[in-house]
Amino acid sequence: MKILLFSKRNAKEILRDPINLFFGLGFPLVLLVLFSIINSAIPAEANNTMFLIENTAPGIAIFGTAFFALFSGMLLSKDRTTSFLMRLFASPMTALDFIFGYTLPLLVMAMVQGCITFLAAALLGLPLSVNMLLAILIVLPVATLFVGLGLLCGSSLNEKAVSGICGALLTNIAGWFSGVWIPLDLIGGVFKQIAEVLPFYHGVEAAKGAISGNFDEILPHLAVVLGYTVVFFGLAAIALRHKMGSDKA
Repeated sequence: MKILLFSKRNAKEILRDPINLFFGLGFPLVLLVLFSIINSAIPAEANNTMFLIENTAPGIAIFGTAFFALFSGMLLSKDRTTSFLMRLFASPMTALDFIFGYTLPLLVMAMVQGCITFLAAALLGLPLSVNMLLAILIVLPVATLFVGLGLLCGSSLNEKAVSGICGALLTNIAGWFSGVWIPLDLIGGVFKQIAEVLPFYHGVEAAKGAISGNFDEILPHLAVVLGYTVVFFGLAAIALRHKMGSDKA
């Protein structure tokens, strides 16, 4: 009950800011329309599949969750710098209770975002199928990854630092190294090798595998995402527990 009450409070804080709503729910739609316009402008004889909706929709759905790192990090950092979180530290809540309380509302938001993104993609030409439901489910662990990264930053950095790292820096890294902007096969070399080590590329590939029906590709890529997620959440819990101990002392 205490986690649900804390989650409800955090959901209100996130939804209170219209900028969060735009980047969390609206920005993926802007990207979908933009890529659709670019694809329609490419001559048919060019046979360019880079901007086909089947390739862009999964990548944009995954990229949209990158902003959840900023939402979670800013919210936790703001609570740390006020008396709100300090008062809660005196309650029976544990570090994991706080982690789950910040995570749950963002996972609900991620589900809504995934549904909106793929429904919009269907209107732009993506074939409707049960594979779309699987792709929406894959959005959740990737969103969890970004939330964990945001909580890790928010538990140890101030608002300004969180804004810089989880905002412009992380979204650019996630965009380029996931292959959303340019397919990594076109770049190749060391850039592609680095991308394959990071979780962003694997999240996009898992979603693409779901949409295309290549189910054998999903689990290997998803395993990498989940591995990073466990590490980020573990470090965030340790950092927050340390903060709780120091404040109580």
